[in-house]
Amino acid sequence: MSSPTDLPHPERSEIALTDVLFALSDPERLAIAQQLVDGPLDMAACHLSDPTIPKSTKSHLMKVLREAGVIRSEASGRGRRLSLRRDDLDARFPGVLDAVLGAAGPVPVTREG
Repeated sequence: MSSPTDLPHPERSEIALTDVLFALSDPERLAIAQQLVDGPLDMAACHLSDPTIPKSTKSHLMKVLREAGVIRSEASGRGRRLSLRRDDLDARFPGVLDAVLGAAGPVPVTREG
């Protein structure tokens, strides 16, 4: 049973390569995915390269990643916990996630201010 705080996520079989590649084509969305490689993070802990980007824009970036099947966003207290859907992406498109993330280089270190 889902709760009002559950957000829709595509099933593994519904994840489309074009949606994944589109979601990862934006530098800010790609940086978010890179930050999740080492494990889940609270949404507030995911940093953007420009700390002046409004929260509404950050939420939209997360929505695009979630709807493409790149990340999972789950309620965690008063916030959201984000995780990379590596198992699902590797099962659907072997090697694609590693290729895209590897080609992007290291994650820039920034702090929101």
